[in-house]
This record gives sequence, C-alpha cells and structure tokens, in this order.
Amino acid sequence: MVSNNDLLRRRQEAIPQGPANMLPAFAAQARGATITDVEGREYIDFAGGIGVVNTGHCHPKVVRAVQEQAEKFLHTCFHVVMYEGYVELAERLNALAPGDFAKKSFFLNSGAEAVENAVKIARYETGRPAVIAFQNGFHGRSLLTMSLTSKVKPYKYRFGPFAPEVYRAPYAYCYRCPLGLTHPACGAACADYLEEFFVSHVAAERTAALVVEPIQGEGGFATPPPEYFPRLRSICDKYGIRLIVDEVQSGFGRTGTLFAIEHWGVAPDMITVAKSLAGGMPLSGVVGRAEIMDAPHVGGLGGTYGGSPTACAAALAVLDILLEDGLLHRAQELGRHVRKVFDGFQQEFEIVGDVRGLGPMLALELVQDRQTKTPAADKAKALVAHCRAQGLIILACGNFGNVIRTLMPLVITDQELDRGLSILKDGLHAVSG
Repeated sequence: MVSNNDLLRRRQEAIPQGPANMLPAFAAQARGATITDVEGREYIDFAGGIGVVNTGHCHPKVVRAVQEQAEKFLHTCFHVVMYEGYVELAERLNALAPGDFAKKSFFLNSGAEAVENAVKIARYETGRPAVIAFQNGFHGRSLLTMSLTSKVKPYKYRFGPFAPEVYRAPYAYCYRCPLGLTHPACGAACADYLEEFFVSHVAAERTAALVVEPIQGEGGFATPPPEYFPRLRSICDKYGIRLIVDEVQSGFGRTGTLFAIEHWGVAPDMITVAKSLAGGMPLSGVVGRAEIMDAPHVGGLGGTYGGSPTACAAALAVLDILLEDGLLHRAQELGRHVRKVFDGFQQEFEIVGDVRGLGPMLALELVQDRQTKTPAADKAKALVAHCRAQGLIILACGNFGNVIRTLMPLVITDQELDRGLSILKDGLHAVSG
C-alpha cells in the first residue's frame, strides 16, 4: 500500500514548493463530509475544498450528471459548437440572481477569471479605467486579481509590478474598524467614506467599478452590518459606478441563501460565481445586467474551456440539489447550530475575541488579549494542527492568520458536525493553556 510519506516525497521531487499544502496526506476517497486518505484514515471535512463542495464530496446527482454528459461529449468549445447545457445554466442563474431586471451570464474556469472578466466588462461599458477594491479582500492570483487582492504574503510578495488603476478602500471590518468607529451606524460611515476617497485617491468619474465580497473569505470572514451594502449601492448609483459582488466563496448556500448578497437586499450590477457552483468541477461565471453584459464586442469575451459541458451539467445538478432537496434549509439549520456553539466558545475561551459570519459561513477570531485584540496567529496554527491530528480538517484565514473559518459541506450529518465541533472545542482547550 502506498503511504502518505511515499507520495509526499514524490510530490516534493516533482512539484514546486509554491503550491502550499495544508494537510500532509493524500486523498483516496471522499464522500459527503468525510475524506479518507491513502492509509485509510478518515477526516471530517470543515474545509470543503476551500468552499467548493457545499453539496458534499461526490454527491450522487452531481456524479451521475457528469457521467451522463461525459458519455455524450467532453468538449467542443462553446465558441465553436454550442450546447444546450451552457444555455440552460445561464437561464437558470439569470432567473435566480437578485435584481428585478433582465440579466445575462457567461462562463469561465476559475474565480479569478470571473472577477477579471467582470472588471473588463465594467471598463468597456463605462469607458472608465479605475477599479476600487477593499482592504482584506481576496479576488484571485492572476495579475489583475492579485492586484485587487489586499494581503501581501503569500499572495503578492515579489510578484509585482501590479496592474495599474486599482485603488483600495477601507472595508466594514467592524471588529477592527479601519476608521476607529464604534457607534451603531459604523457601516454607513464606512461606506460614506468613499465620498472622501473620491477626493483623495481616485475621482468617481474615473471609476468603472467597485469589486467587493459580501463576506470576505481569505480576509477573515468580515461581515458588514445591515446598512453597509445599501449605502454602497446608493453611492454607485449616484456616480454611475458598477457594483461587482464577488460571490466566489460566499455563494450557493454557504450563508443559508443562494447568494450571500441577498441578506442585504441589494441587487449588484454583476455577480462573480465559482467554487460550489459545480460541486467540484472547474467552473465560474459572471451574471449581470443584460445591457452591461452585452457591451463588449463579439469575440471580446471567452476562453477555450470556459463553461465545459461536464461542468455545466454538474452545476445544473447542484442547483437542483440546493433548491429542490432542501439543502438551503439545511444550511440555515447548520448556521444556527454552529453559531450557538461558537457563541458558547466565546463565553468560555478568552482567546476567542470575535464570532462572525452568516449561516454556516462562520468564523472565530483568536486574540492574545481581548482589550488589545492582538492577533493570536500562533494559537490558530496550533489549533489547526491539533484538529488535524484528531481527524478534523479546518482552515485558518485572515490578514494575520488568526481566524478559524467553517466551510463544511452542507450535507454533513449531525454526528459528523458534533464530532467536529467537539474536536474544535478540545483544541481550544489545548491552545488556551
């Protein structure tokens, strides 16, 4: 039997060090919310392939859809010979995305591609060059999306120079308010700061788009208050700026709704989607107002593999599972349960400075001291290692690496969930001493 160490040696010889690996193990099989490695050890999965398998590993309906499509054809390139699955998926997303207006969608391979193309469309349609992103945001690793991304290490360090006309504004990270505010309307004040930003950084008349995550993923699950996104929407409308909402990590049930932005009652001009859209198959897309999406000339958008037949088939199955099999309701149940447990952790452990998120997209921010809020990155790293040793895969994130996030598949059983939360609690005991 091949061992993890054998494969790790081969990995080190054949693959550069740049692609990081969070678990020193190799998967042999994955089902639902459990991954089994090549040595037969099982792990409860609270990472979900970094938010990719909301419908679970190898969901039977997704597997069946891929198999059935693979028997028909694997690739034609949509730009050469079209196929119905691409059209049907666009139709369904257009109908499901928030906003009482006509929409159109097209498909790509990765979240970074989706964000990059949304920016291209906004620049083309508005005729403006500038793009505003936000502190702590993460949008990808291509040149433009790396430029939009906030955190330097490991994502940007020594990879410059970066794309021009990208500007970074404060985000409503209320636990560490960038404006030093504590009053109840801090979300509106954080959004309204853009008016000053247009004076000191980039003119509104030169700004094509705001690119913003509804809940920041890699940035630590910062979750804005209710007034934040309505104010951003109002400011964008005032100046003719396109609001691009990056739902790559937060979409498809992760917050208990199909799109996280639904919690704020706001309709973006464009939404970028990926990750859990296709249940593990590589697929991303841009969904937006029809007149904006139609702006670029014929041939200005596309890609050889974008919207592959098998990925579109998988995505259609994912939508069926989410909308017809009660998985959104399950997500809401998970969110309530995990939030109750996390609130208990905050009461019990001084190291837990903040609990935040929506639905089952939740996070614990670990601090050395609640008064100073000094990040406890070493404690977070030790907690991840403790959980791994006990059979739980969990991820840290945040600019300081001190935030523990939950991205478990929504199909996780109550037994798996409780076992995972128990391991996490034991780990908090271990690192709090």
